[in-house]
This record gives sequence, structure tokens and C-alpha cells, in this order.
Amino acid sequence: MSPELVIADDHPLLLKGLKDFLEESGYTIAAMASDGQHAFKAIQEYKPLIAILDLEMPDMTGLQVAKACKEIGIKTKIILFTLHRELFIYQQAKELNISGYLLKEFATEELLTCLNKIQEGKEYFSSKIFQKKGEPKVLNEGIALTPSEKKILKLIADGLTTKDIADKLFIAERTVEKHRSNIINKLNLDKKHNTLLIWAQRNKGIIF
Repeated sequence: MSPELVIADDHPLLLKGLKDFLEESGYTIAAMASDGQHAFKAIQEYKPLIAILDLEMPDMTGLQVAKACKEIGIKTKIILFTLHRELFIYQQAKELNISGYLLKEFATEELLTCLNKIQEGKEYFSSKIFQKKGEPKVLNEGIALTPSEKKILKLIADGLTTKDIADKLFIAERTVEKHRSNIINKLNLDKKHNTLLIWAQRNKGIIF
């Protein structure tokens, strides 16, 4: 018998499409949510075996919901739907014991496989996450941001300049620049001016 699920996405059409697809596949939807706060409340109320969450939602991101569940001991298995391919976000997901990680554009191809794997007590991380479009890429779990790089990335997202960050952390500006360069390389970003700032501010909700 298929377990009940909680699903969440802030795009109404995607949420309805996900619900219809899962129900046609034999699953029962215990609750739907259009933001992270309501998704977290639904998980607390229904304690489903599995919750399928959009990575980026208002109020709480999928990662923040997973973190909140982990902190209070909720055993619900989390599947994240994402548009992001960065290994940095994969690293955060692994740290929070996320059970599934899928790209939205390939979701229907892989979702049922992912659900089956999780019900068998396994994890399912789509190999497509780790490929740039049109270019196969081997996953290297060793590529991850260090605690110092994460701290600097948060400050960049808050709009601090290199000098501001150096002053705040009591380090040399060239050390900050070195960290910035390493982050850009790890996230596989363009080396153009302000590319890292733009990326950090767009993804502020999923940096913690």
C-alpha cells in the first residue's frame, strides 16, 4: 500500500499537476501547501512517511523545512524538487539527511523511482543534478564549501563588500578575495564582475 504524502510548491499549476500525477499513480495526498511554513505545519500534523517539497518557497525553503524537521525529530523522509544543479546545495541536502533530490524538469521521469527507493529504505539523488546541460559531469562529493566559505557567501548575499567582510571577520582583504575565487570555482560560476553577488542574493534563502 502506498503511503500518504505531503506535497508543497508555490506554483499552483505545478502543485496541482504533482497532486494529479501522484494520485493517478496510486498515492494519497494528506495535505498540500504553497509555502514552507504551511508545509512544515502539515508535516507536523500528519507525520507522513514522505514529503515532496519545492526547494524555493516563501517563508521557509525546502531545506529550511528539512532542517526544522530534523531539529524536532520528525522522521518524515524529504524529497526536494529543484531547478538548482550546484553541488553546494547537494552538500546541504546531504547534511540534512534529505532522501531524494530531483530536477523539476525531469521530475515525472524519476519521481516514482525515487518514491520506490525511499520506501525500500534507500536514497535517490538524480544523476541529472550533477550534469551541466549538454555536458556530462562526474559527481565529486569532495567538492563542497568550507565553513569559512559558507560564512563569506552569507555576507556577500547580505551585500557586504570585500573590505566590509574583511573588517567584520578580522581577516585580510586578499584572504576574502581568495575565498571568493574558490567559491566561484566550486559553484562553476562566470568570473564576470558581480556574478557571485548576483548568485548569492538570488539564492539567499538556501544559504545557511
